[in-house]
Amino acid sequence: MIKKFFMMIFLPTLTLNAVTFEQKIGQMLMIGFYGTSAPKESQICKDIRQHHIGSVILFDYNTIDKRRPKNIVDKKQVLRLTRQLQACSSNGKLLIAVDQEGGRVQRLKSKYGFYGKFPKASDVAKMNRNQIKSIYEKMSAELKSVGINYDLAPVVDLDINMKNHVIHGLGRSFGEDPQKVAEYASIFIDAMHQNGILTSLKHFPGHGSSVGDTHKGFVDVTKLWREVELEPYRLLKAKADSVMVAHVFNKSLDAKYPASLSYKTITGLLRWKLGYEGVVITDDLQMGAIGKRYRWRDTLQLAINAGNDILLIGNQLNPKSIQSTKNVVQTIKYLVKTGKIKTKNIDMAYARIQRLKAKL
Repeated sequence: MIKKFFMMIFLPTLTLNAVTFEQKIGQMLMIGFYGTSAPKESQICKDIRQHHIGSVILFDYNTIDKRRPKNIVDKKQVLRLTRQLQACSSNGKLLIAVDQEGGRVQRLKSKYGFYGKFPKASDVAKMNRNQIKSIYEKMSAELKSVGINYDLAPVVDLDINMKNHVIHGLGRSFGEDPQKVAEYASIFIDAMHQNGILTSLKHFPGHGSSVGDTHKGFVDVTKLWREVELEPYRLLKAKADSVMVAHVFNKSLDAKYPASLSYKTITGLLRWKLGYEGVVITDDLQMGAIGKRYRWRDTLQLAINAGNDILLIGNQLNPKSIQSTKNVVQTIKYLVKTGKIKTKNIDMAYARIQRLKAKL
């Protein structure tokens, strides 16, 4: 019993200390890349091996060459790609993510040979529990069949603004009742877990009240946001694998920074006030709401110090702003060396990410 207790107390510390600092930084990165395969000589494979990238994200739409796919061609190709990517990692626990919600937001489309007809959340909310369970179990089985282990879903934004184009307009919300939203999101999470797929609640602290689109630029929700938007996160905090933070700005929560770069919002509100202890992931840091207002170095500094664990760099939205993994790692190392990022933030993020990966 004493030996078991000793191992429980000290083993995580020993494991943490045995890992290099650069490995910890690499684990914090979710990188988007161009390519439908990942042989050993490919840049993404080299980055996973050399910089210890913890996660990648797959897209179908190629912003550089619209005539060619970015990562997704068909089922056989995606399975081959994910196997190659895992072979590049040191332990086969690379997180391979997609946005697969249903409706307009599903990367595995029917034109690539996938089912591709999963309903949007607003339609799912009209179904009974058994129907919902069946739909999301089918979705999780399809993800598993091609080696994807991380779904950046479900959306738990409340449908409280009929002028909202990115949530209400696309039917991405389960509704305006936080209890119902949490119930349907819970079914989604359970279905994903049946096939070993991790999930992410989004978009904290709530994107349902917004009018603008953070993909394009600054979105201020100060006069629109309601505290009830936090309720799904409170109800699901013990179940959530991860929480994705939005780029929305709310002066009532932080008068200076948008949620994704805000210590007050992520550490103060999500972690301390709501009691969430799991992984926090940013929305894509290259979205207009961030890229048009902050220098890249400042974005990384603020995001890590705010309490984010995984930094999502999709290399998807603007072909002119592609970020190399090497540059990102070197920038973070520089910020730590100069005292602008606290070492403990890297250590805590690494520990949380490893706990997440232990679920796989």
